[in-house]
Amino acid sequence: MTLRILAVSALVLGLFLGAPAQAQDASAMPVTTVDEIIVSARRTEAPIWEVKRGDSTLILVGAISGVPRDVEWRPEALEAATRRAQRILFPQEGRASVADVLRLIWRIRTVATLPRGTTTADYLAPEVQARLETVMADQKNDSWRTNSLMILSMDLMSDHAGYERGRTRTAADVIKKAARDARIPVRPVGTVRGDEIVDSLITAPPANYATCLERALAAAEAGPEGAAIRISDWRARRVPEVMAQPLEQALGLCWPWGDPEIAPLLRRQWAEAVQTALGEPGVTMAVAQLRVLAEPDGVLDGLEAQGYEIEGPAWKADRVVAGTSGLSS
Repeated sequence: MTLRILAVSALVLGLFLGAPAQAQDASAMPVTTVDEIIVSARRTEAPIWEVKRGDSTLILVGAISGVPRDVEWRPEALEAATRRAQRILFPQEGRASVADVLRLIWRIRTVATLPRGTTTADYLAPEVQARLETVMADQKNDSWRTNSLMILSMDLMSDHAGYERGRTRTAADVIKKAARDARIPVRPVGTVRGDEIVDSLITAPPANYATCLERALAAAEAGPEGAAIRISDWRARRVPEVMAQPLEQALGLCWPWGDPEIAPLLRRQWAEAVQTALGEPGVTMAVAQLRVLAEPDGVLDGLEAQGYEIEGPAWKADRVVAGTSGLSS
């Protein structure tokens, strides 16, 4: 249980870590054209979208998490584009005080385990529980039955579905390092207070994560092969296919993106940050989880509804069928 407590604490505190802002003299910026940056960015193996308003250009990079470090893809073009941008937008960062951390540690058993006297069978449909029994049949003991549905979902994704939580190198990692090396200003799209994070974890009813667990279970049943297909689809910019993968769906339904209090705040901050970026001259590169951009009523849908012309791969399945991807390579 001690290891479980430490693991959960590290996960929660790490989910909202943002890149620190970095100063750069505008006169030191390399002279380049917007088209050069766009062409460079699109040479990479990641979904890239371009949105313009006047002298403002926004490049949206759809990232996915859990990509093993040994997966081969071409990040060099993304690094080059990053070095030429005027500013970088990154996901939210958490602002946790010592009191918030201590409170989380004090209440971590509430986060990590189900209420006393209950098991997963009390919160899952019988059919789902039966499937879970099959997947967990190789466990040495039955302690998993009393793990919280959130923790059990994490275990299903990392231990059975091929989701890499340790040594990864994602598009976000590449952009962060390139921006730091080139001293490009980096700012998070928003902040989340530590007390809000802790409250969302310790007050959520266990049943809130039943849907999250169901998709994590489907990802576990698909196994590492399903995770590999997800990465392959991402590299090929097949966005609807990535979004249809059980693993990607689970990540969008589990904490924090499935939390009824935190998730709306995260999405609103992204929408506001994008609008701000479209009012700033030059090129802004924003790296966000693909589902934040491509989900229904997500960032891309919002921009389209406002009348912006969006250049990049199709993010809706119906447009793939119709052959209107709009991809420029």
